[in-house]
Amino acid sequence: MFGYIIINKDEMKFKEFDIYHSYYCGLCQVLKDRYGIAGQISLSYDMTFILMLLTELYEPETTVKECRCVAHPFEKHLTRSNLLTEYIADMNVLFTSYKCQDDWADEKKFLKLLYGRILDGKSKKWKELYRQKVDKINLLMHNFSEAEKYGEMDIDTMAGKFGEIMAQIVVCREDEWSDSLRRFGFFLGKFIYLLDAYEDVEEDIRRGTYNPLKNLYTDPDFEEHCRTILTMMMSECCKEFEKLPIVNNVGILRNILYSGVWCKYEVVRNERLRRQEAGE
Repeated sequence: MFGYIIINKDEMKFKEFDIYHSYYCGLCQVLKDRYGIAGQISLSYDMTFILMLLTELYEPETTVKECRCVAHPFEKHLTRSNLLTEYIADMNVLFTSYKCQDDWADEKKFLKLLYGRILDGKSKKWKELYRQKVDKINLLMHNFSEAEKYGEMDIDTMAGKFGEIMAQIVVCREDEWSDSLRRFGFFLGKFIYLLDAYEDVEEDIRRGTYNPLKNLYTDPDFEEHCRTILTMMMSECCKEFEKLPIVNNVGILRNILYSGVWCKYEVVRNERLRRQEAGE
């Protein structure tokens, strides 16, 4: 369900890309240190964005260093990490393990079941650091899964349930910014869920698997309707983002929110229209 909150590289300066990539690599290294290779596999651009957002808001002491890795074995590259990197790494693994359980329940994907159990085993000692948050996310994930199981087809209801989960992840502390972050996370989660459903709707119809957009797909205004609700969700995100006192690297974050998040949508939409025009 992740992989939608990305940069628009074509509209980003080289220096900005290097900064963004250093956050990505820093999160990758922390995932490896805390969870091994299994943790690295769960790395996502979406969580990198949340990490950068929180870092630029709270400005914790950040370590910048150079390293080599399997992905970049021949040259050193910058990494940035701080206490929030550890928090996001833990939340990333927590959510990934839940998603694996959900995939097993829905589609009986054995590899997802195995991977989820590996992550769950590795994350037990860290879960105690966030016991209250973990309990809340547990309950929200249970409610989300139950709604899917009983075939809830109201797209706003389902997107809202996922938005509540994302809000829990984005709010790392209760303070003067928590209300804006909570709303930001809520609408970001709704956007991710809606775009994921939009991308998968044809395959889910073919396979007979759950997707709350299935009933709307035959509507002549399906494309326009989806674009409208996605725009509404991202507009709310941007409104809350602009309330935050972020100065450093704000251009990178705006690149993602105002441009990058639409890159995957445009790819999916254009490919769908191409197939429809070709009669495929």
